[in-house]
Formats: sequence, structure tokens, C-alpha cells
Amino acid sequence: MEGLYVRVSGSSGQESSLEAQENALRASATGEIVKVFRDRASGLREDRPGLNVLLRAVADGSVTVVRVTHEDRLARFGVGWFKHLLAVHGATLEVLHPKKLGGREELLEDFVSLVTTFAGRLYGMRSAENRRRLLAESGQCVDGGGR
Repeated sequence: MEGLYVRVSGSSGQESSLEAQENALRASATGEIVKVFRDRASGLREDRPGLNVLLRAVADGSVTVVRVTHEDRLARFGVGWFKHLLAVHGATLEVLHPKKLGGREELLEDFVSLVTTFAGRLYGMRSAENRRRLLAESGQCVDGGGR
């Protein structure tokens, strides 16, 4: 009983990537696909709704194989912990396109991924702050002290 997990980092404009991931996983499926779990969030975030539902499905035994196109779709870091967690519940992880890197190349790729992710979050926070400031200055909204 396979659960397909697809994820994109952005909140919009990447629907074709979600569809492409799902289509690739469906085309290579060897067992019964129980459900497709989707997220639009960074692979560093721990509070991804689709991932949480997937982990509950693994815990209750309704999903025994988790399939992703690339490891980084599941998580940017710590995939080994996910594999261990799945194994505790009798499930496995299948990666359609596994990494072929090793040593220094893999470390460099992880570092670039980390810097890229944090830079994007920083620019997003700055952008949100600027929008709030501009709206407050224009009198269109009152700063509610939100996030």
C-alpha cells in the first residue's frame, strides 16, 4: 500500500511540478496507491500538513511504502531519521531518483540548499515587513502586531 508524497517550496505557480512529481511516481508504481500526500512548504518546515497526514497513515498501517521522486522532496535534511521512523512502523521509503553524490559533493549540495532556503525565508520576511509598512503608511490597514 503505497503513499505518494509530493512537495514544492512555493505557495503558488508550481502546480505543474506537483503534477509532474505525482505522474512520475504513478508511472513507476508497483503496488496499490492508497493516497497522494501534497505540501506547498519548505522541506525544512516541520509543520507540513501533508507530511503529518502521511506519518499518521504510516503509523496506523494504511501506508507501508512511502514514495518520493527525490529525497529532498521529503526533507532537506534528516531523511535518515524519516527512514528509521518508517521502519519502526513497518514501512519503507522508495526514492525514484536517488542521490548519486558522496563525500564533498553531497556536503556542498546540502550547504547550498541550506543557504538558499534561509535566504528565501529572509527575503520573504523582509518582503512581508515592507508590505505591512507600506500599507500602514498608506492608511489602508492598521498594524495588528502580527507575525
